[in-house]
Amino acid sequence: MSGDPSPPLGAPVDTTPARRPEPTTLAGRHVRLVPFDAARHAASLFALSHGPEKEALWAYLSPAPFPDEAAFAAFYGEAAKKADPLLFAIEEAEGSRAVGHATYMRIEPGQRVIEVGNILYTPALQRTRGATEAMYLMARHAFEALGYRRYEWKCNALNAPSRQAAARLGFTFEGLFRQHMIVKGRNRDTAWFSLLDHEWPRAKAAFEAWLAPENFDGDGRQVWRLEDIRAAL
Repeated sequence: MSGDPSPPLGAPVDTTPARRPEPTTLAGRHVRLVPFDAARHAASLFALSHGPEKEALWAYLSPAPFPDEAAFAAFYGEAAKKADPLLFAIEEAEGSRAVGHATYMRIEPGQRVIEVGNILYTPALQRTRGATEAMYLMARHAFEALGYRRYEWKCNALNAPSRQAAARLGFTFEGLFRQHMIVKGRNRDTAWFSLLDHEWPRAKAAFEAWLAPENFDGDGRQVWRLEDIRAAL
């Protein structure tokens, strides 16, 4: 034999760019995600996310807790104007009270890669069906409506609740980026997670089975855990 063997190459990929996300409404049974509007959302979200017992909500988010509602509204009014990160308020389905927010960020349509991040869940949203449904709605939109092939989740490596949430939702841990960032004057090692387009059908089926009314008893307690449903598929 003569000559060197051909080097290994990745599988061919459709290079059609994904769509860039735009302000829209993603509606579910328990929550809906809507474009963030400070005039509509700031008052309720500030009230639900501030107070001596709520400072931990901001430990791993870039902005510090805000001194007052005016400062909060001003910051989020500017954030809502950006296309990347694209900011959504998470509203309760009954009424329009904002109980959290999340963004699409680090958006790369050409590579068909997008990240979900800047997630704030107030106590009114935490550990509810709406909390899981919000992440389901955003993932479904990214894969099915926008055409992304890689959906990312990143967090401070010390943020155990975020890492646990990523694993519960079906993301795969990929490793640590050491000394990745300086946040509020402190080192941040970043934990990287991903969910890929070929993994989405299984993750979607698990989300929908978990969110189904029959998965909850008369007291609203889950019958099957999301992780167990996904493992059984």
